[in-house]
Amino acid sequence: MEQLKEAMHYERREGDSVLCRLCPHGCTIAPGKYGICRVRSNIDGTLYTHNYGKISSIAMDPMEKKPLYHFFPGKYVLSIGTVGCNFRCSFCQNYQIAQRGVIEKDRRDGLYEVSGAYLLSLCRQEEDCIGLAYTYNEPSIWFEFVLDTARHIRFEGYKNVMVTNGYINTEALSELLPYIDAVNIDVKGFREEYYRDVCGGSLEHVKRTVEAAASECHVEITTLIIPGINDSEEEMQELSKWLSSISPSIPLHLSRYFPRYRMKEAPTPAQTLAALKKVAGSNLEYVYIGNMHSEASNTYCPQCGALLVRRTGGIFIEHLDDGICSKCGKIIKILL
Repeated sequence: MEQLKEAMHYERREGDSVLCRLCPHGCTIAPGKYGICRVRSNIDGTLYTHNYGKISSIAMDPMEKKPLYHFFPGKYVLSIGTVGCNFRCSFCQNYQIAQRGVIEKDRRDGLYEVSGAYLLSLCRQEEDCIGLAYTYNEPSIWFEFVLDTARHIRFEGYKNVMVTNGYINTEALSELLPYIDAVNIDVKGFREEYYRDVCGGSLEHVKRTVEAAASECHVEITTLIIPGINDSEEEMQELSKWLSSISPSIPLHLSRYFPRYRMKEAPTPAQTLAALKKVAGSNLEYVYIGNMHSEASNTYCPQCGALLVRRTGGIFIEHLDDGICSKCGKIIKILL
């Protein structure tokens, strides 16, 4: 029999319905029904999470794969994911797990249960592993398990990383952030209509998450660039200016799109990414291009241009001594 856990952040309503307050969708869920995430359901007037401790994917990943370039470069993190998402992105890169839930019994195949203690034991088996990453699908809908596990991992001296779409309400985020050391947040574009029509969400809520996280932990941003949809220089200028108003040292990763899930447009041209990198670089100190092998993944000193971290053929720390550029003395915000 399936073991369930009562969800957090919800209210009971009349007629045994419940209001989920975990994310901005604010799903009102009738008995026997699921929320948009497809992993939280109302059973007789109580909201339950069906994916507590259940994982679909696990791997020991380089930190750069998250991507986190300024958070312990060259180290490893044990990455885990479950199923479900509170977005419906047409281009979903992990749609096999993110765009499925536990509504149908056969969809639960391939999931297996783990404990925080077991995950910790796996971290300890890899000398260069510094902690756990909640990733692959949207970790915020895994809230109860992430919160409990993050507390345990932090207590044992390891780090917690989240890779998230940022679509979570402030109260829940505030409860989780004290145990999170680094996040990569997808800012999928900088237009409300894009979020509404392509992702099924809202930009303003994601912006609030970025601002809140930046005041609590290490933050990096990823934007998947899709030709003809979110690839204008004007939009990139606005996005990078807003990020710079939080901190010009926030790393921005411009990721190359490839046809996936329901979106069949051709891959992003390399010249488009190069042009947008230049635009964003007028406002931000660190802009990278992902999903391509190039020198655009290296870290250079924003003051003198010295090569600090080389990511071609491996991860190599160059002119960087204790967080300071050895060429010009500028303080570089990279955790080593």
